[in-house]
Amino acid sequence: MIILPLTLFIILFSMMVSIVWYTLKTGISPMVSSKKARDTMLSCVDLPINEPIIDIGSGWGTLVVAVAKKHPTQRVIGYELSWLPWCFSLLRKKCLGLTNLTLYRANAFDADINSAGVLFCYLFPEAMEKLYHKLVMECSHQIIVVSNNFALPHIQAHSTVTLNDFYRTPVYTYYYEKKANG
Repeated sequence: MIILPLTLFIILFSMMVSIVWYTLKTGISPMVSSKKARDTMLSCVDLPINEPIIDIGSGWGTLVVAVAKKHPTQRVIGYELSWLPWCFSLLRKKCLGLTNLTLYRANAFDADINSAGVLFCYLFPEAMEKLYHKLVMECSHQIIVVSNNFALPHIQAHSTVTLNDFYRTPVYTYYYEKKANG
């Protein structure tokens, strides 16, 4: 009788420790984009496009799954380092039969983003700085960057939408293209 509750406790405790571990490792916990933010982010880009859409830090999959569902012919890629949200997203992908969605349990900063047409992100300021440097080093064509809540440093946003929510959440859209002189 005691084995089932103990097993459940161990599983739940392991899940909690995993979230805490990856939060400390990455600097932010996996966040869920609100429906308002998700809808606004999707409206910032005219889809479909020819290049893949990449969600950097796809978390629980709320945005990446919504993109893949809404645009079934569009190639969509999500990167998530934390295994629990990644597993949850993978389960959602399989249940919904989203063949256009690829989910990697990997650090997006180690991935090749140069093929992307759009980068969606909900990162924190230090990670946005890291993303800026990754764009400078790797980008060879125009990439649209849409960010929930945090600005991309050193670049003026093409547009900023302030959500009518409790936090007055900003959604930034950038058209990044490396300048000819680097």
